[in-house]
Amino acid sequence: MSGNLTKRDIVLSIYGRTSFPQKEVRDIVQLTLDTIASALSQGRNVELRNFGVFEVQKRKARIGRNPNKPETDVIIPNRAVIKFKAGKELKAELKSINLENLS
Repeated sequence: MSGNLTKRDIVLSIYGRTSFPQKEVRDIVQLTLDTIASALSQGRNVELRNFGVFEVQKRKARIGRNPNKPETDVIIPNRAVIKFKAGKELKAELKSINLENLS
């Protein structure tokens, strides 16, 4: 299978493996994503055992350059970014990927 996995794909996959109505599955998936987003926006890390950790990290302010006006410095303010660290089981799964098929 190629291409990106979408929220709809996740809903359909769960729906196909359970007896829950599709609307309930969609609502639960959305609530899960909302809960994760809320925690991250509060600066909390999200740890999903056997999957990985979403970490909120602070990126330092720096001076950048505008490629259209290289003589002008641009101040890039400090900001929060999210870093994902794969868990042990996910890392093991990634080792079996055929790298020739990745773009």
